[in-house]
Amino acid sequence: MAESSVAHRRALHRIPELDDRLPETAAYLRAALEKLGCEITSPTAGSVCAWFDLGRDETVAVRADMDALPVTEATGLAFASVHPGVMHACGHDGHMAMALALAEHIAKSAGDLPRNVLFLFQPAEETTGGAAALCGSGILEKYNVTRVFGVHLWPGLPKGQVYCRPGPMMARSSEVTVTVTGRSVHIARWREGRDALAAGAEFLRLAYDLAAALPADPPSVLRFGKMTSGTVRNALSDQTVLEGTFRTYREETFSTCKKLLADIGQALADQTGCAIDVHCSEGYPAVWNDEALYQAVCAGLGPEGPAPLPEPVMGADDFSFYQKRVPGLYFFLGVGDTPALHGPDFAFDDETVLPAGVTFWKKLIALG
Repeated sequence: MAESSVAHRRALHRIPELDDRLPETAAYLRAALEKLGCEITSPTAGSVCAWFDLGRDETVAVRADMDALPVTEATGLAFASVHPGVMHACGHDGHMAMALALAEHIAKSAGDLPRNVLFLFQPAEETTGGAAALCGSGILEKYNVTRVFGVHLWPGLPKGQVYCRPGPMMARSSEVTVTVTGRSVHIARWREGRDALAAGAEFLRLAYDLAAALPADPPSVLRFGKMTSGTVRNALSDQTVLEGTFRTYREETFSTCKKLLADIGQALADQTGCAIDVHCSEGYPAVWNDEALYQAVCAGLGPEGPAPLPEPVMGADDFSFYQKRVPGLYFFLGVGDTPALHGPDFAFDDETVLPAGVTFWKKLIALG
């Protein structure tokens, strides 16, 4: 399995594809799975699902995301991407490779597993939230999935060590876009206009005051990374656009902050005469690990279980959609001191990390 996981990873790394348009990736997965005697379906565009019917009443789901990123690879690897401008820069090639190696293991020696196993090779994690579509297909209910697990490679954690925590694991993500529409006039007649730049700047100040007052446990982040406004120096701006992101873990915090941002916009519109539109995307829910399942896994695996992750991270993942349906746990698999995820130079020691991940997967699905 160690050799298999590495070979799969390197083959998949060469053929990265985007969103749910994954013909080469899906073909590779199908070719590998067709040898294993499982039922293979594609409930949504780009997905590949494989069910191992072991005659049990319940099923455990194993999720592996498939899509890559629009990044030009700069690793220099012998098995680098053959698709210009596209790269597996987030480790999804490793996730699929571990899942395939686990499937091969199940096909050879699955007699004593307590549950059927459903593999969810899922597209569009990086874009439109392919997990939501897969959940909407009814596949979890079709196979009576009662628990779901996922593993993500993670830089900065010890190589080959698995980490997890109960409750908040990854943040809810929301893109915040504020559009301020004013009226442009020459600066010499500024009182006749409506200054969209000034209104946008004041919105930014008030939004950051709001962010500073958000609950600290678990933490939240509201920051803006882009502000565009105006055309020339001697005319009032007639439009300002602020683009930022809001990350939190609790739904009530998201709802409250969303309302307060809208209230700020309305109050400033009344004061300045500008029209102010505040839009917060729904994004992905927070990855929230089921506390009871976490305790059961830790008790069942004992010293071989995951190490405790001290704090949740502000990154997001659409694995959360599965957790809205059934109890689930998301794990980080350390890759050591590597370049950051999503960068053109992200690479890791697959010969050490992937076998460790497959070993953990085997123990995880064997738990009663």
